[in-house]
Amino acid sequence: MTDPTPAVRDRVLSLPSAELPAYLYDLAALRHHAATVRAALPARVELYYAAKANPEPEILAALGPHVDGYEVSSGGELAHVAKAVPGRPLAFGGPGKTPDEVTAALETGVERFHVESEYELRMLAELARQVAPGRKVAVLPRVNLPVADGSLAGSSLAMGGRPTPFGMDPARAVTVIGALADGTYRQLELRGIHAHLASGLEAPEQLAVAETVVDWATSLGVPLAEVNVGGGMTVDYADPERRFDWTAYGKGLARLTEAHPELTLRIEPGRALTAYCGWYATEVLDVKHSHGEEFAVVRGGTHHLRTPAAKGHDQPCSVLEVDAWPYPWPRPAAEDDHVTLAGQLCTPKDVLARRVPAPGLRAGDRVAFSLAGAYAWNISHHDFLMHPRPGFHFLDATG
Repeated sequence: MTDPTPAVRDRVLSLPSAELPAYLYDLAALRHHAATVRAALPARVELYYAAKANPEPEILAALGPHVDGYEVSSGGELAHVAKAVPGRPLAFGGPGKTPDEVTAALETGVERFHVESEYELRMLAELARQVAPGRKVAVLPRVNLPVADGSLAGSSLAMGGRPTPFGMDPARAVTVIGALADGTYRQLELRGIHAHLASGLEAPEQLAVAETVVDWATSLGVPLAEVNVGGGMTVDYADPERRFDWTAYGKGLARLTEAHPELTLRIEPGRALTAYCGWYATEVLDVKHSHGEEFAVVRGGTHHLRTPAAKGHDQPCSVLEVDAWPYPWPRPAAEDDHVTLAGQLCTPKDVLARRVPAPGLRAGDRVAFSLAGAYAWNISHHDFLMHPRPGFHFLDATG
């Protein structure tokens, strides 16, 4: 269980039933967390926000003073972020870029391109010649580096260190890097190397990955200005009070920058910046017994908050009691101490949290699911069963 901030709690309890479910974001908490992360990082580490984690314009704007730029991974994200936070540096990553997307990125003035393949490099070179003549376009080839056995064992999602569609094999990347360094692609500038290998790693594992990437990059014998070591800092859904050790990570990155004074390091966290500022709030509709287990059916479900179904975890939550019961029929209540919270979808996979300690849970009580500030609404299958969409509330210090 984890409690919402006072501003979120007050708003959840004040909303009419018809305005639930709802997403609530505490922007003051987000700014405080982002400032803490930025303060833990050395000066020569750039902090970009991976917009895929949560692209709400209010979230992007709140992060603005604390980040150096934003990473986008599609033409849609590019247009959205450029409009929401105009004039900020953008890096364009992700596999499968289309010619139209690359053209739009060049026209928008994207700062850096993360190139995923030899084909993508050739396409970028030709389009840069046509769309941005006379301009040097900064390129960071993405490399799928091998890693030591077991070093990604704690990862919740591995994008490298094994066969994946992300980035290039080191041997192919060396060829691409050589061509960029020797001027084969005259309009493209080799800015550095990109290697995002995994998500869900603790600080020691993240540092080990960063060291691997920097060692490989500096062994190439070509001038590099920066190395992007990606994001993927862990968020612990089983223990929501425990956070990634940004202080230890920052100290480790400081040692790396001291050892390589010619390099700027760049990181691109998403979930680890915004997960903690968001709650998905809903209302219990029914409580019932089935084969020895108690179930509470809530408004909404995994079509709004897909994360627990996608990752196979229980979403942490708090129960907010509501004494009022406006109906003439009896109010159902839990008889057991633990209740499984399920949504309204016609599938047994629509479960938000199993066996939550909630003795006496009643229909009409509210439930606030925490860690819903990233990969929540924006990755969910919204239109399945065509239930109403949730509301969205962006709360500042005053609520």
